[in-house]
Amino acid sequence: MAADTTPRRARTRPLHAPPSMPWILTYHSVADPADDPYGITVSADRLDEQLTWLRRRGLTGVSVSSLLRADAAERRALVGLTFDDGYADFLHEALPVLLTHGCTATVFVLPGRPGGSNDWDPLGPRRPLLTEDGVRAVAAAGMEIGSHGLRHLDLTALSDDALRRETHGSREALERLTGTLPAGFCYPYGKADARVLAAVRDAGYAFGCALTPGPSRGPLALPRTHVSHADRGARLRAKAVRHRLRHPAAPVRGGRP
Repeated sequence: MAADTTPRRARTRPLHAPPSMPWILTYHSVADPADDPYGITVSADRLDEQLTWLRRRGLTGVSVSSLLRADAAERRALVGLTFDDGYADFLHEALPVLLTHGCTATVFVLPGRPGGSNDWDPLGPRRPLLTEDGVRAVAAAGMEIGSHGLRHLDLTALSDDALRRETHGSREALERLTGTLPAGFCYPYGKADARVLAAVRDAGYAFGCALTPGPSRGPLALPRTHVSHADRGARLRAKAVRHRLRHPAAPVRGGRP
């Protein structure tokens, strides 16, 4: 077995997923949803409505690291908030709403595309991504910065060297950019296999976010719930129930279930 040559400073303290997977919501762009063939855009007003719905039910949105560090009692009052792709509109549209509600979030960015656009999407409008200054501003506002890889590539289709650049390289790039090693990784397109999970683990990430991780349940394959502009009270309630049914609490051995 090869020796672990990862520098000690690159290791992040492990975060352990609880027996019942915590509820984590997935957002993307916060802008006008009129031209949105993928259903990934939520208006700022609808985000405000959704966060209000959560708060009325005693739930506060927090970053994934905060969610996973909370004990079981604390976690009952928390829900994870994530924003994928690092759209520039997060800074001016999403962030003020989050701060108004006393929420934090994990923003998964692409350090290989600073100030670029979502040109991986063949349909729909081109939306600008955060610049390096924008990423630093998001971090300074108290949000968690995570990696979405360097350039939003299908990691399962890459060579070993390219996969290492997307996982290790993006983590190092974000440390240079923000001064902090990111704890979390988000799989582009939601795709991850055993080789990708191993690369993320080797890079030193403490958790990884997917959408439907299948049997790879655990800290490096956390399931999430997609949120769209159409989601209001009834739909959010249904999604919460579906999450509990798909990811039930494991029975406690030697005690009451």
